[in-house]
Amino acid sequence: MSSPLINRRGLLAAAAPLALGLAACRTGGAAPAVASGPPKQGGELRVAFAGGGAQETLDPHRANLFLEGSRSKMIFEKLADFGDDMAAVPRLAESWEASKDQTTWTVRLRAATFHDGRPVRAADVLYSYRRIIDPKLGFRAKTNLEMLDVTRSGAIDDRTVRLVLDRPYAEFPNSLAAFGAFIVPEGSDRFDAPVGSGPFAFDAWTPGSSLRLRAFDDYWEGRPYVDQLEYLITNEESARINALIGGQVQYAHDVTAATAKSFANRDAITFTRLPNSGMNGFALKVDRPPFDRPGARQALFALVDRQELIDAALGGAGTIGNDLYGRGYQYYADDIPQRTPDADRARSLIISSGLADAELVIDTADVGTGLVASANVFADQLRAYGLRASVRNREAGTYWADILDQGTICAYRSGGMPIESHISQRLLTTSSTNATHWRDEAFDARYTEAISSADPARRAELYRDLQTTLHDRGGFLIWGFADWIVASSRNLAGIAIAPANSLNWARFDRVWLG
Repeated sequence: MSSPLINRRGLLAAAAPLALGLAACRTGGAAPAVASGPPKQGGELRVAFAGGGAQETLDPHRANLFLEGSRSKMIFEKLADFGDDMAAVPRLAESWEASKDQTTWTVRLRAATFHDGRPVRAADVLYSYRRIIDPKLGFRAKTNLEMLDVTRSGAIDDRTVRLVLDRPYAEFPNSLAAFGAFIVPEGSDRFDAPVGSGPFAFDAWTPGSSLRLRAFDDYWEGRPYVDQLEYLITNEESARINALIGGQVQYAHDVTAATAKSFANRDAITFTRLPNSGMNGFALKVDRPPFDRPGARQALFALVDRQELIDAALGGAGTIGNDLYGRGYQYYADDIPQRTPDADRARSLIISSGLADAELVIDTADVGTGLVASANVFADQLRAYGLRASVRNREAGTYWADILDQGTICAYRSGGMPIESHISQRLLTTSSTNATHWRDEAFDARYTEAISSADPARRAELYRDLQTTLHDRGGFLIWGFADWIVASSRNLAGIAIAPANSLNWARFDRVWLG
């Protein structure tokens, strides 16, 4: 059933003030409007996140929510994590080196310790990875490590581990940095009082309510500035903001552009924008009419008004996309010219591709910021070209599973990940989450060549070729990249401008209270 048409001008009229209000928020390169001066030691930091209820877990291998991702990296660590450009950077790994054929990786560990005083050893790495890839446990990072042959891998000494793969994979550091690929002490199977090697140690936990941590004096990268860190679960955005205003917390995660605008003049609060934290677009299924014709896809690429979608669906908190994933990330093809609305080309392609005769039903659901609004605005844009377009609201609980095979066009969003991971998970013939049904043997072969090459320059060249193909005739219409917004008290300093899912996002060992 189609949703009622939302008037495009009405949406834009409401969104325009939000964009203006967000101008007061901090952006990359701007000086923090918070406590200044050198970092200070001491104090208790309280942070508010949406959570998963009383059934939540502190098992880092089961981490799935953003709350769990932040808590896990404060208690535990991975061998690597993602920098601001989604390139893997060493963490517990001091270094790594691949064999010429990219099938064997030798990883040297830092001199790090767990919270109970035990050193982090190669045996802990091997145990953690065996646990992650255990098919009976179903951990999220299993797919990232499925090429690891644990029977042939082993410890060279306590601080050196040899990891053997079943195929060449030059991007294996991405697997070491994958969400949930944390290192736990050998034998760990209970996590109600977890022991990790991260900057904070466990203190107390009330599932569904709060988690209290204390600074770990022997953390390899230096003791955190704050003495204590407490996570409070507050699912309603309004409650997180009210807790911030009332002084119960100093940090509130994930607030909307509307909220940032409403509270922009509050002296006690500052809002920080985290650019490139999410991708927004539409997935067009290329294996069925009307989008099995490249001209039909290209017509939509030519007619879409990307800035209008940013303003209406994201309240102005974002940057326009160019139908390619990962703006600002490693390997992103930023030399491909930016698409802009081209009415003449769009009308010509609509006629030549037969799109004028098609019924376009855009699937959407209330499963993320901007998905429903963007579908309605885009339908309005299509109608402006005389196309028959409607919006179908699907069941939120099954949306992401339904759109993999059903329909022809759907609203789509994604968090941050390396461009290589985006391709492998969504754009290969064998990809399990291929929402566009893009299947191209030559494309698959070029991807395989890229991940098998030991030459970084050659890999960059091949990734650029892959993106050129996708830009020309792919099925993702990527109209924008959303800025995430976090709110904090003005006496909290050191919040990094970093995209979600990266090392410095929601990282509380490097912040301090003024």
